[in-house]
Amino acid sequence: MSYEALSPGGLDYLPCRYGNSRVLFRGPRRSLTDPFIAFFGGTTTYGKFIQTPFPDVLEPDLGMTCVNFGSLNGGVDVFATDPFLREVTTKAAVTVIQITSPRNMSNRFYRVHPRRNDRFVDASALLRAIYRDVDFAEFNFTNHMLQRLMTVSPQRFEPVADELRTAWVARMRLVLSQIPGKSVLLWASDQTPDEANGDMDSDLAFVSRAMLDEVKPLATRYVEVVASDEVKAAGMDGMVLSELDVPAASRMLGPAMHSEIASALKPVLKEMI
Repeated sequence: MSYEALSPGGLDYLPCRYGNSRVLFRGPRRSLTDPFIAFFGGTTTYGKFIQTPFPDVLEPDLGMTCVNFGSLNGGVDVFATDPFLREVTTKAAVTVIQITSPRNMSNRFYRVHPRRNDRFVDASALLRAIYRDVDFAEFNFTNHMLQRLMTVSPQRFEPVADELRTAWVARMRLVLSQIPGKSVLLWASDQTPDEANGDMDSDLAFVSRAMLDEVKPLATRYVEVVASDEVKAAGMDGMVLSELDVPAASRMLGPAMHSEIASALKPVLKEMI
């Protein structure tokens, strides 16, 4: 595996905002006047450590502006609650929504930060009652908290997992039903939905095939991209990062996967625009 070491200035993501949204998106800032395709999603769409994320790979082939509305560690809450992003979907020729994990969204058991959805904010009285032996003050991130709850009591964790899945389906149905135009639901992972669902370490943990079947009818198209053996072998090849970033980057999708995502989306989007 190889990667490009960061220069002193690092990889410039040109973070920017649009309209009255408080979310920082990957730049450069693009015009929303001309016809465009909107790409919503989390860290994968944002393209952390990636010089050319898949929306940028697609743009020259599609001949249409591809606007990256991916946000670092963003979940469905980002585009479910931001009024400006809902407005964007009324203007976009197509809206592509990258599927993200239910763990990074507010639900009956806990709240997450409205923009950095991987940040744990607070546990509800219900969750505290279920886990009286857990000090929730020690958690800053949702994944850390959920891993601990599962370790403390797999049995008590079952209703938490059920709530995540139920809330995700409801939130995704809301988001997709509010998109007036064409939409594409995108699965992009190194695992299939069946594999990711039961893997707490997966970037798409808790999303099952049955959940996807519930929300897919609300999208115009569904595209599933699972990393090929070649992509898995490439690993971090071509990523731009520092030595300190290697542990985090090793769990992310590299440039080869972004090329595969673009290849899968290209014929679908060409038919839709």
